[in-house]
Amino acid sequence: MLHLKKVVAVATVSMMLTGCGLYNKYDNKTQTPENVFGTSQLDATPDATSESIASMSWRDFFTDPLLQQLIEQVLANNTDLNSARIAVEKSQAALTAAKLAYLPSLAIAPQGTLSKFDKNPWTKSYNLPLQLSWDVDVFGSITSKKRAAKAVMLQAQMREEAVRANLISATAQQYYLLQVLDRQLEILIQTDSLWRTSLETQIALWENGKSYSTAVNQMESSYLNVKTQIVDVRRDILSVENALCSLLAIAPQHIARAKWGDSVLAHKKAMGDDSERMFDIRYLKIGVPAQMLERRPEIRMANHAMEEAFYNHQTARAAFFPTITLNGAAGWTNSGGGMIVNPGKLLLNAIGTLTQPIFARGKLIANKKIAKLTEEDLQKKYVQAVIDAGNEVNEALADCQVAREKHQYYHRQVAVLKEAYTGTHELMDNGKASYLEVLTAQETLLSAQLSEAMNMYEGAQSVIELYIALGGGSK
Repeated sequence: MLHLKKVVAVATVSMMLTGCGLYNKYDNKTQTPENVFGTSQLDATPDATSESIASMSWRDFFTDPLLQQLIEQVLANNTDLNSARIAVEKSQAALTAAKLAYLPSLAIAPQGTLSKFDKNPWTKSYNLPLQLSWDVDVFGSITSKKRAAKAVMLQAQMREEAVRANLISATAQQYYLLQVLDRQLEILIQTDSLWRTSLETQIALWENGKSYSTAVNQMESSYLNVKTQIVDVRRDILSVENALCSLLAIAPQHIARAKWGDSVLAHKKAMGDDSERMFDIRYLKIGVPAQMLERRPEIRMANHAMEEAFYNHQTARAAFFPTITLNGAAGWTNSGGGMIVNPGKLLLNAIGTLTQPIFARGKLIANKKIAKLTEEDLQKKYVQAVIDAGNEVNEALADCQVAREKHQYYHRQVAVLKEAYTGTHELMDNGKASYLEVLTAQETLLSAQLSEAMNMYEGAQSVIELYIALGGGSK
């Protein structure tokens, strides 16, 4: 009969705990919008299948060996990433402590006393107890705290992955910016040589009475403008190198890099074709939104934040239920029952305490309400994180498309302007065109060449941003 009562009691407690949901596990049921990538760019992307470029390792995505080496150095040395790693280790230590909360705590507290009453001799007493305290997790408070600590650790890990992905993106973008600046510097140096020849020709025409001094002045002004642009580009190169050195946590120095176009972003179907195809969205597999939710660190971090809030809410609910604490002590003492005996005797003590909150000045109710509101707030932030991520994907796709379309125009523009410059220069040499026509042809060609180079960088940048937006680079 007694055994039956125990079974009924255990079953009753189990049903109570199941009904109140104190041991329920977190399950993300937050509804997110459909088509978070949008439709305008997806319509132009026939290869948007279940595959995604985000599944590629950054070592496979960035094929330039010098860039790979640079990224590895950044990931090894960067201060922000090191701080993120330390945060993960801290959260792991906190999780270990939360797991050990199931075990009893042990402490030794030796005590000695000297006492004297009136003219009686001094008496010496001592206690050498080993104290034990054990919180019994009947209503799931310790379990919820442990699960919340695990969610905190997972957030720290996702934050580390996000920092890693952002560092990879920043390093690659700065590297390609260095390459395009080198390309622009090369164009300016070539232009400097050509315009010096034009200036010398104009001076010769002026000396022979076939031109005016104003023509020489105008030509020289344009020539000197190229000189100043060379100085500016070299300064820009130094700034970008310094920015990369900051990521590397090293003193300013030269950054080794390949020439623009020597190695492009991984693009198997477009390899060997024109360089513009490296950012052609027809060859970029973006995958489906569900994959982004699984790969993108910020979204997973938002999910684990909701998980932490869920278990904090569980803890706040568990605070309304009784807490059971078992205390015990075992040790030697020579003071027992008001009498001092020598040698000491073994003392054993055991106490069980049940504490049921009755009135806590509104603290428990407030904590529960705050936990519930925090949970609701983080659910909305999670949805917003998904929307923002989809927007970033859509923006990156749009930038890829724009860069590809503009490249066609720039490429053709540079070709026709080269012909125009050559023809106009020949006409001027034969006295059939003015210096203003040559000057205009020169300046227009230079502007188009520099713009074409920068557009190529913007195209590469958009592909990198798409790769990161989809969740690539976190591993």
